[in-house]
Amino acid sequence: MASVQSYRWATVAAGLIGAAGVGLAAAASHAGGEALLRPASTICLAHAPALAALSIAGDRIRLSALAALGMMLGTFLFAGDLVARHFIGSGLFPMAAPTGGMTLIVSWLLLSAGALLPGRD
Repeated sequence: MASVQSYRWATVAAGLIGAAGVGLAAAASHAGGEALLRPASTICLAHAPALAALSIAGDRIRLSALAALGMMLGTFLFAGDLVARHFIGSGLFPMAAPTGGMTLIVSWLLLSAGALLPGRD
């Protein structure tokens, strides 16, 4: 069984994504970014606690590391694309937000599948 230390990267990501979510919520309220920044904030604030929980779960849930990596990547793509559209006028690349959204969906499904698999001894 891996130690919780081995999932420190997910805790770091949770903190950064959570902070980004709060910052984006403030920007949406004060910088007129409701259409793009509010959904980016929501995605960040929804996935930061999930990443924190996955970092605590460690490898007690199979596929948790893969789910966490997917959540990190999906959040970056989805929220990052919306933030880029707001601040620089164009997205990260074509279909970045939908790719991020699909990555997030798959990550949640991986978490569910991993929870159904037998635990590790």
